[in-house]
Amino acid sequence: MRAYRAAYDGRRFHGFQRQPDVPTVSDTLLAALRELDVLADEADAPPGYAAAGRTDAGVSAVAQTVAFDAPDWLTPRAFDSELPPDVRVWAVAEAPPDFHATHDATCREYVYHLHAPTESVDDERATAALDALRGEHDFHNLTPDDDGTVRDLDGEIDRDGDYLVVRVRAGGFARQLVRRLVALLDEIARGERDLGTVDRVLAAEPLPGPAGVPAAPAEPLVLADVTYPDLNFERDPEAAASAREIFRERRVRHATRARVAEDLVAGVGSESAE
Repeated sequence: MRAYRAAYDGRRFHGFQRQPDVPTVSDTLLAALRELDVLADEADAPPGYAAAGRTDAGVSAVAQTVAFDAPDWLTPRAFDSELPPDVRVWAVAEAPPDFHATHDATCREYVYHLHAPTESVDDERATAALDALRGEHDFHNLTPDDDGTVRDLDGEIDRDGDYLVVRVRAGGFARQLVRRLVALLDEIARGERDLGTVDRVLAAEPLPGPAGVPAAPAEPLVLADVTYPDLNFERDPEAAASAREIFRERRVRHATRARVAEDLVAGVGSESAE
């Protein structure tokens, strides 16, 4: 049994979990294993195959973890040889035969990059709201799930230019929990809800219709880390270097597009464009 760390840009994927007729990260990983003859034609997945988490559509990851019975020659570099550029395997760990990537994770960390210029939000209100959400609570009002909603949450918020970087940790997360939590923090920081909303969200009664909290957009969310105390991941230097270069190039392309968008905003707003 081996566990592999995978990083991916989630924007073109319809989440991690396999789905018919749409691209997913899991389907991409399994297709690579089939091309490498690790996965038999008639098999859906290798023996023991499991992943650390089922990220939603558009969510990216640094440390998604998949584990399965793998041949000795399947290094991260070999894995990457059949993967598209937006999915990179960069580290590997030997795991015991009964290891399960989902159940054996003790902590998962997500990071959300919330666009929140200082003139629009109150950082102290955002921090106070997160402080009120920390600890063990039933987060049933922040997820569509009916079970697995009690979580012991920790986290912090840091200011980075026009962004609030919201970092949260727990043993696991119900569906959309992080994105709805961020949306709640954002609304409180903007003064659209009061701090007392946190108490109402954590109350036993379901929030009715308009009082419910919608999910924040998925693209700013990253699965940043998954903790397995008994595993020692070894970074593959060549695979990691290749991943950094690929994602660096993607960053430059998107930064360039952002500059073009700035020209469009400025041009539409200028008198010379009339």
